[in-house]
Amino acid sequence: MQSSLPFSDKADFDDAQRGLVARPDTLTIKDAKGNVVWDLEQYKTYIGLDKPAPDTVNPSLWRNTQLVMQYGLYKVTDGIYQVRGYDLSNITFVQGQTGWIVFDPLISAETAKAAFDLVTEKLGKKPIKAVVYSHSHIDHYGGVRGIISDEDVQSKRTRIFAPEHFTEHAISENVIAGNAMGRRAVYMYGALLPRNAQGGVNGGLGQTVSTGTATLMLPTDVVKKTGETHTVDGVKMVFQMTPGTEAPAEMNTFFPDKKAMWMAENTTNTMHNILTLRGAQVRDALKWSSYLDETIRLYGKDTEVKFQAHHWPQWGNAKILDYWKKQRDLYKYTHDQSVNLMNKGYTGTEISEMIKLPPELDQFWPNRGYYGSLRHNSRAIYQRYMGWYDGNPVSLNNLPPSDAAKKYVQYMGGEAAAISKARADFDNGEYRWVAEAMKHVVFANPSSRDGKELLADALEQMGYQAESGPWRSVYLQGAFELRNGTPKAGGTNVASPDTIRAMPPEMLFDYFGVRLNGPKAAGKKIALNVDFTDLKKQYGLVVENGVLNYSSGVLPQSDARLTMSKATLDSIQLKETTLEQAISSGALKVEGNRQAFSDFMGLLDTFDFWFNIVTP
Repeated sequence: MQSSLPFSDKADFDDAQRGLVARPDTLTIKDAKGNVVWDLEQYKTYIGLDKPAPDTVNPSLWRNTQLVMQYGLYKVTDGIYQVRGYDLSNITFVQGQTGWIVFDPLISAETAKAAFDLVTEKLGKKPIKAVVYSHSHIDHYGGVRGIISDEDVQSKRTRIFAPEHFTEHAISENVIAGNAMGRRAVYMYGALLPRNAQGGVNGGLGQTVSTGTATLMLPTDVVKKTGETHTVDGVKMVFQMTPGTEAPAEMNTFFPDKKAMWMAENTTNTMHNILTLRGAQVRDALKWSSYLDETIRLYGKDTEVKFQAHHWPQWGNAKILDYWKKQRDLYKYTHDQSVNLMNKGYTGTEISEMIKLPPELDQFWPNRGYYGSLRHNSRAIYQRYMGWYDGNPVSLNNLPPSDAAKKYVQYMGGEAAAISKARADFDNGEYRWVAEAMKHVVFANPSSRDGKELLADALEQMGYQAESGPWRSVYLQGAFELRNGTPKAGGTNVASPDTIRAMPPEMLFDYFGVRLNGPKAAGKKIALNVDFTDLKKQYGLVVENGVLNYSSGVLPQSDARLTMSKATLDSIQLKETTLEQAISSGALKVEGNRQAFSDFMGLLDTFDFWFNIVTP
């Protein structure tokens, strides 16, 4: 790798440091209780521009880490500033006539507030006239309550812009499958790994995720079409809609008066994910490339600076156009060649071994796989078209991991023989195969200390070799849990109280349907009418055949009628109040069979966040 990539090219280092206004000597951010939610200091003890890559870190990933560690307040161009290195994402401040327009206020209220405090200290105190959410991922809106309040919005002092369907996707992604995604995000972002050269180094897009208070405030202004223009506090913004690219709801923003293009997360200085390792719906690589082509056609000739929600900006029209074309062609090539090989009969696993980028794309630093990777992106494209089944009859109804593992180990000659052979393969550097073999030993016998240790050793070596930050984190978190057990604390609560409260009743009832324990509900029939006094809406809920169905309006016959505000139901869900407390306070009125509602709530599962991953 050292010889195949242009490590002598230092242009990125110049760009990443350009425009520095100020940075604090130390950067540790705490919540109101004194808990650390973001700490760059631990990283600074072993990462620096003057430090060579350790043996335990891929040199290309180390280069990206050195760049991402450039933190502080930066001037992008006249009237546009960014605070970088205060979270996984950047927060951007665009200066208007009297105040700020803020783009993407980070993950946590605490980190967003700290960034705003830095801006206020160095550039003067100004009100926030608008917040723009570029898309529906939590690192682009979660810190909003750290910089504005409900009163700011209600008084119309501050507007909140977002792309069409933002709220729907922000809520559904973080709630419907949020528990599983949140657990897997612990692996993907390495937030719990030790901060040293053998542990957490870089998340690809930024160092890692903050662990403060994730919030949500609903948009006041919804952007619906490309070319839609809004002027706020004297700042003209032209929006380009890009749904179905990096997020289901996303938009870029062009500032014609500044010749500046905000790319949201549609282009960053890395290959992005077609399918993120934490889990999500598969993205459309072909559509992604087509929107980047549209960016070039609509805004290319007029852009002199390009900046985005992660990494550092670029300046100069020719340089930006070359960058956009190579990012566009990265996704187009990955799509076209994956589908080409798919149509020749190769499976996703085989395609991931075969596909290679041409040198002009592969050796371009912003196309390197620090966050996404060519291997798992090609599999994602296969999945989008063909699904989980690879066409081989053996794969159609294969045994689950633990059952298969017992047979594999038996065929290997038993646990001791499998471990002995795997140790020899480990010494030969065959880490991928050792991990595959030891996975079966661990799933066949979860108490196998030797099997766990050897599997952890193999995962650790693959982590050290990984160019992708998330791949490194996944491998090292797996090794950590094999050696120390499943954690019991940490991670980010994506289904935050703000998110739950923002759910419309229909989405809330869909979530209830997911939480309903089907086997427990089998044979039961419960009919409830719900009257939300604050929404002036009524719904009928029916549990039958082990499923929950709902409809607008009341049922002609029901076991009970519930009258309450949606806020009351939210409080019961969030365990801020109990069912009995809500009834006794008068917040919930139950007519008919009160036990029916209690029985219904008793059928709803709560999900254990810390489920096992590397052990059965």
